[in-house]
This record gives sequence, C-alpha cells and structure tokens, in this order.
Amino acid sequence: MKLHEIIYEADTPMGRLFDIALFFLIILSVILVMLESVKDIDQNYHKTLLTLEWGVTIFFSLEYIARVISIKKPWKYIFSFYGIIDFISTIPLYISYILAGSQVLLAVRAFRLLRIFRILKLVKFIGEASQLQSALKASRTKIAVFIYVVLILSVILGTLMYLIEGDEAGFTSIPRSIYWTIVTLTTVGYGDIAPQTSLGQFMATVIMILGYGIIAVPTGIVTAEFSRSKKGRADDQNMVHVNTQACPSCSAEGHRDDATHCYNCGHSL
Repeated sequence: MKLHEIIYEADTPMGRLFDIALFFLIILSVILVMLESVKDIDQNYHKTLLTLEWGVTIFFSLEYIARVISIKKPWKYIFSFYGIIDFISTIPLYISYILAGSQVLLAVRAFRLLRIFRILKLVKFIGEASQLQSALKASRTKIAVFIYVVLILSVILGTLMYLIEGDEAGFTSIPRSIYWTIVTLTTVGYGDIAPQTSLGQFMATVIMILGYGIIAVPTGIVTAEFSRSKKGRADDQNMVHVNTQACPSCSAEGHRDDATHCYNCGHSL
C-alpha cells in the first residue's frame, strides 16, 4: 500500500518527491536524446551519454515494474495511456542492440511530461480541459461548415489566380494555384509563388485581408461554446474538488476529497 501511495499519488510528501524526481529524470532523458542527435557532441561524449541513458532506462524499468506490482489489477495500468507510453519509452535502448535506430523512440518519453498535472496538483485544470473539449465537440458542426466554405472559396480564388497569372508567374496548374491561395489565406506566405500582374497582386491583397477575418471565425465559435459551457458549470451547485488519489485496485484518479471508495470499482481508498 505504501509503494502504491508513493508511485501513484502526488498528495503525499513521498509521492510528491517521487513524482518530482521522475519529472526531472524524464527531462534529462529527453535532453540526452537531443544531444545524441548532434553529431559533434555524440562523437566526443558518446560513452558518457550512453551511460547516463542506461541509468535513466534502468530507473524507468524499475519504476514500470513497481507500478505493475503495486496494484491489484495490473492490466488496468499496462493497457492505459500512461502504461503504454511508459512501456514504449523504456524498451528502445534494450532493443537497440537488436534493431538499429530504435533508440530514436526514446523521444516518446516527452509524452511522460504530461505527469506534471499530477506533480503540481493541477487537477483543477483537468476540469477546464474538459470544458474546452466539450466546447470543441459542440462546435464541430459549425467548424466543419466553416472549413467547407473556406475550401470552396480557395478553389474559386485559386482558379481565378490561375487564369490571371498563368505559367510564367508559377501558377502552372489549378491545384498549385489553390495551394498558393490556401497558403496566402492562412497568412503563412511561403513566398515560393508570387503574383506578377497588377490584377493578381490586387487579388492577393484581398485574399490576405480576407485571411485575417477568416482566422477569427473558428476562434469566436469555440469561445462562444466555451463560455456557454463554463456558465452552465458555474450554475451547478453540486461541484466538489477532486484530488490525485489513485485507486489501489484499478488506478482510477480524480476522486472527491471526501470519497472513501473508488467511483470506478468501489474499492476502499
């Protein structure tokens, strides 16, 4: 039970200390992978980097085993999002002796930085993320219609630019002209194609200005839904604070502060 509290919970002093140490080791591991990709650094410090990487890998291996044996239903962790990420981020160095180049997968450890939500007890922000998800889901139809209109507009304007500019300016086909229109409309502007005629430059100016207006549309749609969702949540008088306490049986998190049993499996907390 003590091992479970240390590994899975960030509310206890030892659990917080473990998670902070884990967090810094993850950062160290990601930095090591980055440094190994720099040829000059890897040539001069390859043995040092490899030694440090093995140290981090062994720690992560022991941590993974501890996570599996400290819960009653280990498959709940093994097949969870974090369980899969933890496994994938641990094995590359081992299999690099069998498959060349597999150590590149060590960069997957960056995903483990998501544990910062537990380390810093930012569970309250998970509720905000849930509201944002609900807002995006509620606005998906409006956004889909908006994207459809933008695509139709891009086809029309791209075709016009193809007719106005032609091959000499780089508008060699309608698809290429549509590509230029989308790049300009989204205010990216790679500069690989540019209109040469006065009419073409005027059209480009219109598309650029139109692009600034278009950018604000999906933002407004999502913001309106988010505000509506937030207001509805504020009206709910039954809201309670949740903590990082994890169920020792199924590893479910997000329990109420006054909870004595797991909301998912009913096991005693």
